[in-house]
Amino acid sequence: MATQNRTSESRQILIGICGGIAAYKMAEVVSTLVKRGDEVTVAMTRDATRFIGEVTFQSLSGRPVYTDPWSHSESLESPHIALARQADVMLVSPCTMDMLARLVAGHADDAVSLLAASIDRSVCPVLLAPSMNETMLAQPSTRRNLGQLAEDGFRVIEPGTGWQACRTEGAGRLPEPSELVSALDAAIGTS
Repeated sequence: MATQNRTSESRQILIGICGGIAAYKMAEVVSTLVKRGDEVTVAMTRDATRFIGEVTFQSLSGRPVYTDPWSHSESLESPHIALARQADVMLVSPCTMDMLARLVAGHADDAVSLLAASIDRSVCPVLLAPSMNETMLAQPSTRRNLGQLAEDGFRVIEPGTGWQACRTEGAGRLPEPSELVSALDAAIGTS
């Protein structure tokens, strides 16, 4: 478990939120983690802020929301390096088709992809919770990207099946908040 710059026994959790309708579920995840004493820092892509406001996550976490890779600093280090070194685990959720492709290609020019790229996955697990329309999930590029990311050391949380915003039933649904919290706990060996 990463413990650099740790000031307490609480876990340091990074939550990366991408632009998908399921972003609303992350409010419950952040709230649950904070209520039990975890320190949660939220990073959002620009598109994520179109689905749910950063003020929501600032209020729930009690911490600034990281939307610009160069504006959030808690130390003399670059913000993304400081946050990555302090983290015990990171969850990217909902992880969109675009974010999967960005991570595979090594693009890191937004707050979420830059944080994910800055973490040593041999020390700090990075979980990806894909969420998208069933057709997008079934695309060969998406399947390839998921396979490559798993090979690269990311941990993929399989999406569920159910009613989707596109008014169809199918695979690609973001797991429920309690399942995401359980996946975080399993990744860092707690229950």
